[in-house]
Amino acid sequence: MPLDSESKRRLATHLEYYRELGIHDFYRRGDAPPAEVIPVLTAVAEPPQPGGDKREALAAIRAEIGDCTRCRLHQGRKNIVFGVGNVDCEIMFVGEGPGADEDQQGEPFVGRAGQLLNNMIQAMGLRREQVYIANVVKCRPPGNRTPERDECDTCGPFLMRQVETIQPRIIVALGATAAKYLLGVNDSMSNLRGRIYDFRSTRLAVTYHPAFLLRDPRQKAEAWKDLQMVMKFLGMAVPGKKKEE
Repeated sequence: MPLDSESKRRLATHLEYYRELGIHDFYRRGDAPPAEVIPVLTAVAEPPQPGGDKREALAAIRAEIGDCTRCRLHQGRKNIVFGVGNVDCEIMFVGEGPGADEDQQGEPFVGRAGQLLNNMIQAMGLRREQVYIANVVKCRPPGNRTPERDECDTCGPFLMRQVETIQPRIIVALGATAAKYLLGVNDSMSNLRGRIYDFRSTRLAVTYHPAFLLRDPRQKAEAWKDLQMVMKFLGMAVPGKKKEE
């Protein structure tokens, strides 16, 4: 069945992102429509059914946050952006804070940066629904500025409780703010990237924030190296590059 114009646009966007990452080999899934081209990626098995206990625990954390006024960020927000995704995930992505689209919809990473994050997740052979996504702060900083330290310190404990409840095998910190806060260090991205850290009862890796990659697409290949490192840690198949002819 032919694809409509919107589906074609989305497919073209995904293919262009894969090419930027250096993925050029594709195959067609046997039971897929002829027009559906799928990258050669090995996805992890379907996640188990979400655990009720974890969902209840997260609901309790959200209830404790309430209509939060603990820091100045509440003054300009429309919605508290708590987190979304599979509570039994292996990978949890953590950004710094909501933007305008996220504040409007009440869900993390739904704007342009969110679309890029979706592409990054798909390049790993996963779907957005298979991971969990959250931020250090739950309210949008005015003008999308970087959250200040006291704001992170006020909101961060709720994130830590989300991590303790979900217990992912690895956290991917998106950007310097999230990485520095979670690791408790003040260092450059070049020094923070390229390693798997012990973090509480899980592990943590650092990569660039999708919003930064939109501003500097040249760094997408570096971000892909970080994601490949995460995939190797999890035992996932990592696609190779096509040999030059």
